[in-house]
Amino acid sequence: MTVDLDALSISAKITKSGILVKELIFFFREKCKNCGHQRIMHNEFGKCEGVMNKPCNSGCDNFISE
Repeated sequence: MTVDLDALSISAKITKSGILVKELIFFFREKCKNCGHQRIMHNEFGKCEGVMNKPCNSGCDNFISE
């Protein structure tokens, strides 16, 4: 079995932060008012990258929570 060091590092950061995994899941599942995609589909700059290799055609450049 191979251990994914990146996953372990991220898991350690989450544990240290005190944020519960269920809180992170809720945060990233929130939908965008602009395009309807979940926050997880938006990059670090807020631009929607679409889902399942299909680009977002709404022109969403900034995540706005519903």
